[in-house]
Amino acid sequence: MGTRTAAVNSLSGEKKQLVRRIAPDRSQQIRQVVQWLFVALNGWLGIQFYLWARYFERGGVGLYMPRPAGAEGWLPIAGLMKLQMAGGHRERAAHPSGCMFLFIAFLLMSLFLKKAFCSWLCPVGTLSENLWKLGRKIFGRNLHLPRWADLPLRGLKYVLLGFFVFVIGAMSAEAIGISCRLLMA
Repeated sequence: MGTRTAAVNSLSGEKKQLVRRIAPDRSQQIRQVVQWLFVALNGWLGIQFYLWARYFERGGVGLYMPRPAGAEGWLPIAGLMKLQMAGGHRERAAHPSGCMFLFIAFLLMSLFLKKAFCSWLCPVGTLSENLWKLGRKIFGRNLHLPRWADLPLRGLKYVLLGFFVFVIGAMSAEAIGISCRLLMA
C-alpha cells in the first residue's frame, strides 16, 4: 500500500491527483492493536468487578479482590448524573471526578472526532466490526436488513439516550446522590 490513487470523479468532473506515500499506511494495524488492548483491559476490569461483587454476595467469604478503579468506565451514565447534580452535595466515590471526566471525554470525542470512540476504544465497536468480517467470511457477503427494520433500529440509540437524559434530568439531587452511592458502593 505504498501508493494510493483516487480516481473518483468530483462534481466538476475532474480527477483527483495521485497520492504517493513515503511509508506504508499502518494506521489500521495500530487501530486493531489498540482495540484489542481495550478489549483485554475491559475484560480484566470485568473479571475484577465480578470477583469483588461475588465476595460480598457470599457474605465476605472467599477470594477478596479490591473494587477495580476502572469500574466507572463501565458506568459513563454516572457522569451525566454528576453533571445534573452540579452545585448539589458531593458524594464519596473511589475517584470523585472519574465519571465526570469519562462523560466529558466521551462527549468531546464524539463531537470532534465523530466515530473515533467506537472505532478505537469501545469493545462493542470491536465486536461489531469483527462480526461483520466473520459474516463476510462465512456467507461471502454481509446480510442487509430490510429498510423498514433498519431505520427504527438505527434510531433506537437516540431513544435510549433521550430516555436517560429525561430520567436523570427529572431526578432530584437527593435521588441522584442515592443512585451514585449505589453505583459507586
